[in-house]
Amino acid sequence: MGFLKFLGTAGARFVVMHQLRASGGLWLSLDGTNLLIDPGPGCLLRCLGSQPKLDPAQLDGILLTHRHLDHVNDVNIMIEAMTNGGFHRKGTVFAPHDALIDDPVIFKHARQQVNQITALDPCQRYTLGTLSFTTSQQLHHSVETYGITVNGRNESVSLITDTEYFPELSAQFPGDLLVINVVLQEKKHGIQHLALPEAEMIIAANHPKLAVLTHFGMTLVKAEPQTLADDMTKRLGITVIAATDGLELPLH
Repeated sequence: MGFLKFLGTAGARFVVMHQLRASGGLWLSLDGTNLLIDPGPGCLLRCLGSQPKLDPAQLDGILLTHRHLDHVNDVNIMIEAMTNGGFHRKGTVFAPHDALIDDPVIFKHARQQVNQITALDPCQRYTLGTLSFTTSQQLHHSVETYGITVNGRNESVSLITDTEYFPELSAQFPGDLLVINVVLQEKKHGIQHLALPEAEMIIAANHPKLAVLTHFGMTLVKAEPQTLADDMTKRLGITVIAATDGLELPLH
């Protein structure tokens, strides 16, 4: 048995800054491999405060979808925690190229604590322990950004991280479980994030076993995301839920 744990569901700077929702990222445990995705502010505290506690020393790797602060703030402390302060060198950190060069988000000393730093490229396959995952094409965001699909023995998980909608987006995320970062309730011109109607189009096109909305901006936090997800479920005939801080979904 595995799981996907939401260590936070905050999206957009004001929700993060005021911690109206937590911003710790995602912990994926599948087929005996543990991958931490986008360790934003408070990730370590959320791991240690989880019930049951998530031990960072059990991590096999860390993945950054892009370099924005709400996705990488805790990456260095999580590397320290994964490697017992650097005394147990282990793990792989995956990150876009621009997170590793020119004002890098991972410190030099932290890079020396892991077995490998791997720069992500578009539409490529990578392995970590028992898992493999593929990156999407580069998403439409203000920095180098990739979504992923993780393939386990019996189940696959897709994550659409921060991006503006574009026509080719839906076809790149075929996971049984589809997680979508949805910051906006309605589309706003010039804001490179998905809005709720765009998420609905993606879910309808992919027809996953389960779709999970997360990474909410202020308008969605105020609008009761689960009510909106229930309405979407009725329209699509596909189960859609809105993630909450600490939500844990079982994986097989």
